[in-house]
Amino acid sequence: MIKYIKMAWRNMWRNWRRTLIASVAIVLSMILLIFFQAFMDGMDQAIYGNTVRLYGGNVLIHAPGYRDISTRLPLLPVADADAVLAAAKNEPNVLAASKRINTAGLISNRDASQAVNITAIQPAIEAPISLAADNMVNGRFLLPEDGEEIVIGQALADHLNVTVGDRVSLLGRRKNESMRQRTMTVVGIFDLGLGDAEKGLVFMNLPAAQTLYNLRGEVTEIAIILEEIGQEDVLIDTLAPKFPNHEVDSIYTLRPEFADALATDRLFGILFGGILLLMGGIGILNLMLMAVFERTREMGVLAAMGMKGRQIMSLFVLEGSFIGLIGAIIGCFFSWLLIMWFGQKGIDFSMYTEELEGAGEIYALMGTVLYPAISFSVIIIYGFAAIAIAALASLIPAWQASRHEPAESLHYV
Repeated sequence: MIKYIKMAWRNMWRNWRRTLIASVAIVLSMILLIFFQAFMDGMDQAIYGNTVRLYGGNVLIHAPGYRDISTRLPLLPVADADAVLAAAKNEPNVLAASKRINTAGLISNRDASQAVNITAIQPAIEAPISLAADNMVNGRFLLPEDGEEIVIGQALADHLNVTVGDRVSLLGRRKNESMRQRTMTVVGIFDLGLGDAEKGLVFMNLPAAQTLYNLRGEVTEIAIILEEIGQEDVLIDTLAPKFPNHEVDSIYTLRPEFADALATDRLFGILFGGILLLMGGIGILNLMLMAVFERTREMGVLAAMGMKGRQIMSLFVLEGSFIGLIGAIIGCFFSWLLIMWFGQKGIDFSMYTEELEGAGEIYALMGTVLYPAISFSVIIIYGFAAIAIAALASLIPAWQASRHEPAESLHYV
């Protein structure tokens, strides 16, 4: 086998121009493929990472029965909330974990009213990671000592015609299903560019909500934020057995529209990547077919000397694999350098802010700067895929080469 490897390596460089062209085709395909994958992964981390920061967490823990009626935001107190919170914080890859209360309500003043989702949070824990806190355009975010203060979105402020310091009426459902109203003061306004979706968001302090909604010392949700999306299932598999009397879900279970959008993005990435690999394979196939025609007499000599058809076939497959190996190594290296550079610098989309906002809530959450990111293991996998594609693309010309009769090949012009 060693002598075939040496022969394949030597034959590959006998026509270095052909090898160079094939290698360049693979390198360019690899760079485009890997950078596209990094771009898509970075976009997913930005969009869905910000979605998590806005709507609660990667993993959400509730009382039994919550999942079936989650759209109604039921006030079902979580048992052993402190124990659940402590267990979550001890898990790896957990960035933060906090207690919350979520309920539906109505906010109004003399000018207008709006149905809202009232979210009570722990500001000391959530302020450093809150998307709303990072996008304050007027006033401030919530503080631990706040009582009758709330933070709302710019779209809701415009709808109600209010600004920081104005007072509004907040109506919410209590634990016993009765309604409770209180006058609250707007202390901060955030702007995420979400339009109508932003109208339904109101944040208040957890202790104030516990008193207002008859949940003294109780919470309806434990929200866990992870360092990266995609780690939810591992955490769920760890926490769910520890707390069998709780419902442990990812945000994609409770908000399937986000799961559908993420699956669509990843499917598009796989299809596009497959097309790029196929393009590189077709280039190698074409070059190897030309090599068969150019070296027909050479193959006749090899066959006349006793080399069998399967050995000739192996020789051509090895040549194609070597071309794929060279292209994969160079392509992976330059792709890694390119991603490292853009990962530090970022890709600025600020000039397309209006277009992104108009594309829907999902893309409005992407932000103005995107940082491509991809794990080194994925780059290695794509490298091996390129080698495999190159080897497969060599099979057809290798098979043709193995079928030539020695006498016919020796007289080929």
